Amino acid sequence: MEFYQLPAHRLHQLLRRKEVTSREVTESVLRQVERMEGRIHAYITLTPDLAMEQAASADARLQKGEGEPLTGIPLAIKDLICTQGVRTTCGSHILENFIPSYNASVIEKLKAAGAVFVGKANMDEFAMGSSTENSFLGPTCNPWDLRRIPGGSSGGSAASVAADECIASLGSDTGGSIRQPAACCGIVGLKPTYGRVSRFGLVAFASSLDQIGPLTKDVEDAAILMNAISGHDPKDSTSVDLPVPDFSAALSRDIRGMVLGIPRECFIEGIDPEVESAVREAFRTLEKLGARLVEVSLPHSEYAVAVYYIIAPAEASSNLARYDGVKYGFRARGMHDLLEMYRQTRLQGFGAEVKRRIMLGTYVLSAGYYEAYYRKASQVRTLICQDFEKAFSQCDVLLTPTAPTPAFRLGEKVDDPLQMYLSDVFTIPCNLAGLPGLSLPCGFSKKGLPIGLQILAGHFQEEKILRVAYAYEQNTEHHLRKPTLE
Repeated sequence: MEFYQLPAHRLHQLLRRKEVTSREVTESVLRQVERMEGRIHAYITLTPDLAMEQAASADARLQKGEGEPLTGIPLAIKDLICTQGVRTTCGSHILENFIPSYNASVIEKLKAAGAVFVGKANMDEFAMGSSTENSFLGPTCNPWDLRRIPGGSSGGSAASVAADECIASLGSDTGGSIRQPAACCGIVGLKPTYGRVSRFGLVAFASSLDQIGPLTKDVEDAAILMNAISGHDPKDSTSVDLPVPDFSAALSRDIRGMVLGIPRECFIEGIDPEVESAVREAFRTLEKLGARLVEVSLPHSEYAVAVYYIIAPAEASSNLARYDGVKYGFRARGMHDLLEMYRQTRLQGFGAEVKRRIMLGTYVLSAGYYEAYYRKASQVRTLICQDFEKAFSQCDVLLTPTAPTPAFRLGEKVDDPLQMYLSDVFTIPCNLAGLPGLSLPCGFSKKGLPIGLQILAGHFQEEKILRVAYAYEQNTEHHLRKPTLE
């Protein structure tokens, strides 16, 4: 097996025993990038020189007997997380040449851990999308079928892991943008509790919903990355000052006695029969492992998509107002009037989906409509939070499908925004409530496309999620199956 195929925890063992060097691992990954990237397009910006410098530094640490679980491990970073000296485009023309002067807090943590940065991963523009087709730099393809989407908005982060173009990656999740692409690409994706991981240096889409998290080859690697990036950050006013547990210590094959809730609303009309079958089989597997299944209800979850597409665009309308062509980013040329420069900069700089959401958000916040839309959506958001609180009083975690269908074809839903938005019907409620959630592979369609199982828990209870996910993973083989890239 090639080094690029191994998970981080296996590579860490080899690195600590000096059976391999970070340089060799990084070179292996970069060769795989060279082979695959022309077909996958997982990256916007590659940083091979930086990667080799960091690998050399990691090897020096390892030679001294130092090093952490991520020392010398090549990672991809979603291209809306600021990296000092490396451009951060957010998949948008308006930031095509933006080079941050500072690192996001998670990048500082990963640098301190000795990680190696392969490059910046492709994404839907400003994280607005479910297919990574909205990127100004072009779409990413799914390694399992190059004619299909990898999910979104962290499609590049997910595809790079699935195609072995990195060992693990960071993404962001506003309405499912870690978990849905993880499901489409057959890997593990974890959205932490809102406030668990600092958002400082994350370019904002919707500030009350955004959260950074890992995409990995297996559950153990997800725990390792969570250990590295979690913790209070005074630079982020929404960061919660709570002790960070050792997430790796939560991994256990034993889930006997745990109560797993199955929302009666989780098998909606229109769900793909193969998805339902695979997820129900996962329920049975967990029950055989000693867990007890109970039915619960999330009665207001049917309104979650509508609520999200009021709250998220409203916050985006505010956050994206800063891109006016004055201080940084793209500026329309040849304008002799300030207002016309603003208009043309935004007209030329933003893509269609971003414009759609800005207009929608501006409308719901406007005089005469705020009460009818934004305020009402905020009230229903509270009801959704209360539904989760009641459900978690009856169980330890909740189980649902991650997405209603396997990965769909490129171009299939581009002209039908409502169908595209429904791709996140199972993931959005988690963001509205600020809960942690994880997707992991639980089966495959007849066409060989991955299917994801979603596990949700109460606030700051990622350990419960990881325990259930690890037990399931260790007793199944779905995560061992790899796309036939050749």
